[in-house]
Amino acid sequence: MGAVDFLEWLAAELWGTPFLVCTIVIGVYFVLATKGFSIVHLGHIFKNTFGTLTKRESKNKTSGHVSPWEAVCIAIGGCVGTGNVSGVAAAIALGGPGALFWIWVWAFFGMTIKCVEVSLASYYRSRNKDGEYFGGPSYYMEKGIGQDKKWKAGLVLAWVFGICFFVQWFIGSQAFAVSEVLKASLDIPQIPFVLVYSAFLFYVLHKGVPRLAKTLSGLVPIMCILYVVAGVGLIILNIDALPGVLKAIFTEAFTGSAAVGGFAGASIQTVMRAGVSRSINSNEAGQGTSPMIHASADTVHPIRQGLWSTMEVFVDTIIICSITAFAILCTGTWNSGLTSGTLTVAAFDSAYGTAGVVFLGLLMALFGFTTTGGAYTYYRTLLNHVLRNCRWRDRIVKVYTWIYSGPNIIITSLIVLTGSSPALFWTLTDITIALPVFTNLLALFLLRDKYKALLKDYKAKYMGIGEADKDFKEFYDTEPCEEVKETARKLMEEAQAARAAKMARK
Repeated sequence: MGAVDFLEWLAAELWGTPFLVCTIVIGVYFVLATKGFSIVHLGHIFKNTFGTLTKRESKNKTSGHVSPWEAVCIAIGGCVGTGNVSGVAAAIALGGPGALFWIWVWAFFGMTIKCVEVSLASYYRSRNKDGEYFGGPSYYMEKGIGQDKKWKAGLVLAWVFGICFFVQWFIGSQAFAVSEVLKASLDIPQIPFVLVYSAFLFYVLHKGVPRLAKTLSGLVPIMCILYVVAGVGLIILNIDALPGVLKAIFTEAFTGSAAVGGFAGASIQTVMRAGVSRSINSNEAGQGTSPMIHASADTVHPIRQGLWSTMEVFVDTIIICSITAFAILCTGTWNSGLTSGTLTVAAFDSAYGTAGVVFLGLLMALFGFTTTGGAYTYYRTLLNHVLRNCRWRDRIVKVYTWIYSGPNIIITSLIVLTGSSPALFWTLTDITIALPVFTNLLALFLLRDKYKALLKDYKAKYMGIGEADKDFKEFYDTEPCEEVKETARKLMEEAQAARAAKMARK
């Protein structure tokens, strides 16, 4: 068995039936335990996330912090990226049309799971001597399981998660996937491109997270809208194929896909694995990434920040991933034998020709940049946690900023110079995200009672559902700034006034 064959075997074993079933079961549990909050109250969630963009709440920030809107832009920038273009294409190339069904399945549960992890990260966040907030899975594992529950396993779980998560850095971020598409679309040499890409990334990162927040908050909405418009146009041009595509998505999700054209066929387990793994990689629900940036936002309530994460999954997967998948399936390029980003390039080429190929190449550069930039904030958060009592922390983080892009260059050079298939990158990705996902989902389940208590408190104070406990602490050991507290008081007064008016009408 060669090295590549071994890696493919390992990925298949890690994402085998036991792991997939366990993942889905935890998703089902939280949806049922919260009475479908993220679905039933989708209107409230939308109103209090994107509906607040003209209000002061979403832009609340103090020096050195990021606002709730900037936090969601970095988080969406981290998950809306090459996984939506190359990752979805890789899932369909491996599992066929049925893979999209399983992408949707995890998105359905992921809207709740991501709200859970972001809310817990915001609740258990910490603050350093400069007043900056930090949080994430390692924090709620140590504080929630280790300190709150007084289980020594909490600290162990935090270290296991941190180490396993950090391994992802060594396979690079999304630079390879970007370079692959640019090579196919614009014939730009991959290794030289990654060198320039890494230099530009460093320029942005060494200016700090606030600069990154400003950059991504401008790029994310624009690139999402452009891609959606182009993708919908491609689907309309091939609208006659849509009924057959929809039928294949739902039937082949449970029967597997037969070999056709250059497609080798896939078993039910392969279809399910392709869909769920790529869905998690794309929307990052359960992976523990987004909580690391959301916890830095000065929010009025942990659940309030969690609402933003629910919309992240909706935008990332239900909208953008679906458009990519339909574009590939409706054009019929999915069974051409191509894989990863080159498959999406072929789909755009079939409809728009050279203009579509150039457009996708440029857009992928933006997608990749936001993904790579968002990932930096995650690793930085882990370093700050591990080194929080180290006098050399700031220097080590600064050095890390200098070398952050190194693995991008190494992994791209390795795949290109050895002539390996682009699918190798996604195989390595599957391997490195499996253990962080497992440890994070385990922690979420162990802290399920805390999340339900936070949700109950939020519904009582901000939705007028149930009675609020005045002694309930909204944050474990940090407090929002006074400006945010004042915003919280006004929001609670509005909720109570709305509740009183509703009762009066009855």
